[in-house]
Amino acid sequence: MKFNLLLSLLFLLLFTNCERNKNKVKHSAYVGSQTCKECHEKEYTDWRGSDHDNAMDTAIASTVLGDFNNAEFERNGFVSRFYTKEGKYFVHTKGPGGLPGDFQIAYTFGYRPLQQYLIPFENGRMQCLPIAWDTGKKRWYQLADSVYQDQEIKPDDWLYWTNNGQNWNGMCAECHSTNLRKNYNPETHVFDTKWSEIDVACEACHGPSSEHNKWASNKEKAIANYGLVVQTSNISSEILINQCAYCHSRRSSFGDFVHPRKDLFNIISPQLPVEPFYYPDGQILEEDYVYSSFSQSKMHQNNVRCTNCHNPHSLKLRYEGNDLCYQCHKQEKYGNHEHHFHKSFNEAGEDLVFDNGKKTIKAGEGSLCVNCHMPGRFFMGVDFRRDHSMRIPRPDLSDRLNTPNACTQCHRDKNNKWASEQLIKWYGKTNRFHFGETMFLAAKNDSSALKGLYQILDDDNSSAMIKATATYYLGAFRSEENYLKNKELLKSEYPVVRREAVKNFIPKSKSDLKTSIIPLLSDSTLMVRNEAVSKLSNLKLSDFDSVEYIMFNKDVASYIRTMEYSADFASSRHNLGNLYSNLGQYQKAIIQYKEAIEIDDLFFPSKMNLAMLYNRVGENEKAEKLFIELTKQNPEMGQAFYSLGLLQGEMQKYDEAIVNLYEAAKLLPGQNRVKLNLFKLLSFKGRGEQALKVIDECILLEPSNIEYLYAKMELLIRQDNMREAKNIARKILKTKPETRDENQLLQFINS
Repeated sequence: MKFNLLLSLLFLLLFTNCERNKNKVKHSAYVGSQTCKECHEKEYTDWRGSDHDNAMDTAIASTVLGDFNNAEFERNGFVSRFYTKEGKYFVHTKGPGGLPGDFQIAYTFGYRPLQQYLIPFENGRMQCLPIAWDTGKKRWYQLADSVYQDQEIKPDDWLYWTNNGQNWNGMCAECHSTNLRKNYNPETHVFDTKWSEIDVACEACHGPSSEHNKWASNKEKAIANYGLVVQTSNISSEILINQCAYCHSRRSSFGDFVHPRKDLFNIISPQLPVEPFYYPDGQILEEDYVYSSFSQSKMHQNNVRCTNCHNPHSLKLRYEGNDLCYQCHKQEKYGNHEHHFHKSFNEAGEDLVFDNGKKTIKAGEGSLCVNCHMPGRFFMGVDFRRDHSMRIPRPDLSDRLNTPNACTQCHRDKNNKWASEQLIKWYGKTNRFHFGETMFLAAKNDSSALKGLYQILDDDNSSAMIKATATYYLGAFRSEENYLKNKELLKSEYPVVRREAVKNFIPKSKSDLKTSIIPLLSDSTLMVRNEAVSKLSNLKLSDFDSVEYIMFNKDVASYIRTMEYSADFASSRHNLGNLYSNLGQYQKAIIQYKEAIEIDDLFFPSKMNLAMLYNRVGENEKAEKLFIELTKQNPEMGQAFYSLGLLQGEMQKYDEAIVNLYEAAKLLPGQNRVKLNLFKLLSFKGRGEQALKVIDECILLEPSNIEYLYAKMELLIRQDNMREAKNIARKILKTKPETRDENQLLQFINS
């Protein structure tokens, strides 16, 4: 019956697809921004010269801003030289392997406040030169000095400019050109990247417009949305924000950006506002690109959209200064001294200069809304970007959470206590709850965060992004109550919450896994379906019925396509390795883990998993070699020492195993499982006194854990220390009176 049902379903799917193809509407094609100009001259003029228009261009005299007149740039004793030859632009600098060479500049990338340059290499790769042009100060500067600071980027590092970390095709291209097709071949490692227009032009946002142009030539013809693929008017704020979010977010993408996509989470999976990308209170720390910041804000919750503040064509602000905010916020309330308590522009005062002269707050600018509610950070050395979470300054939290605040970012000569006292003086004392306090504790696995996590999850006023972050942290705390809460969150209305709930879910049984996660194979978003596949991949195929198998197999294929799209990243290769490993396809998994390591030799998760997989398939020498390599590359990685110690114990290299388990116990002080395994090995080797010391540390941390008490009692019996062994037996009975060994323990105590 199962086989017949499977055939019937497959036939139904094929028949349905045939019917769909029969009725397909003709697709619109990309025709270029020049065709838009005739009817949309104002919008076209606004766009010309904008950041989108200058996102990328061919390197010619009218686009290159840097000094290529034999200009020199010295760093660490090496002099790079920028020059022209036969009308083309070149740089002499260190290239692959750290060896000097001459490289032709093919394209410019951006234009303010810095311009980068792209250099072609073999296999279709385009690399970002690490020396950029500061368009404000008219100087060459090394990006690594500001981005990676004191970190030395060696030629074999993933971050070195000729390696994947600075690869245009995978890291940058999709958001700087129109209709970008990455075209990466995961088998050959070759790129064949194409675009319809080199910059971010009209069709990047409005979609391909050939059908719209046909309508424009015959406006009497009735056609939906004027023949445009993407609707940009008469839509909700959420839909509009999502149209911008594909590029203006820190995220992983599932494929080329193809119009139209009904749901943002069918094309990306956004980064949560968690460390090390954000501060604990959600403020920007790394390059975060707005979306996950704005998604936290009250503006977002109140249906404010990007275009309320930004002209979507010129990208300029719609109004200057506070007039932008006065669109919604009453000037008479928020524009007076009694609200901001700072000098206005017509009052005398001193300028504030900070960040080594990179940023100046002029007298009067303290009264600007954005300087208090949208402070920012410099990225790429010279690019000041404002935090779009739009928050009330909380200097009272800064010392506790190690977070910045707008007050002391300007008043560098003052401390957080001073700033807090000023706010109390002006606005009165407030003990208003802030989710950052909870996230700070949760990030440290402090169980006192649980009350706050539940408060966030149960609060209708918490944003979806913050609820998702709370869900992420909830996974660190195991209890029946948290299990039930997480199970409830699997049905959340918010896809980002469902994603985190799937990741966290630890089923009680195979049946629990199936009933909880299989329904999510039909989730409305690819993001959640991918997580469901990952979670279910531990099941055997025989665990699925025929209908479930079809759903699972379809989503597995989709998951693989998603990961292969970004297989130029170590993380995607790693995910494929995990999938194949879970499916029992070990050789495929080994290939993917090796590919991840080839991309980034410091991508430790793949080395860990590959070593464990080698152990599983009986190749222990290879596993040991990898674990040893890990401990040398990352001496703080306690899990690597732990796994190495366990493996060496299995290989009967007991003395080496003990050394590595001791190191693991030192690096993982809160993980008693490490100490327990060390105790067992010490006991086995007859090192009883050392073993007792280790098990006592376990008991000190978990005095009610009878597994440790039994372990100590059994060792004491072997040592013929019956008096102390009986004392431990009494502790076991006191700790767990209903133990099944009660009679035997009583007999032992009374013997």
